[in-house]
Amino acid sequence: MLKPDTHIERITVEVAYALPQAQTILAFTVSVGTTALEAVIQSGIAQQYPDISLDHLVLGIFGKQVEPGTPLKAMDRVEIYRPLLANPKEARRQRAAAKNGKQTRLREI
Repeated sequence: MLKPDTHIERITVEVAYALPQAQTILAFTVSVGTTALEAVIQSGIAQQYPDISLDHLVLGIFGKQVEPGTPLKAMDRVEIYRPLLANPKEARRQRAAAKNGKQTRLREI
């Protein structure tokens, strides 16, 4: 009689979350076929950081945004992205305006 295969292949992945003052990276093993969202849940990082909403996650793997259902590969790092506080284009415009304003003032002196 054949024994059922009880060996489930596992891979090592990381889940990362960064705040302005700190960064957390958790490395652990998951079953092959685990998705990005499942890895976040299994990591327990949402319990460490209550501001992480599992209902509204934006995730990436090594800087490239992915869907929560994306299956992971060995050594993938799932990154949890925080919401933007300002529109990046508007922030650049404001920095450029401030820089141009400073240059104008220097010329007027």
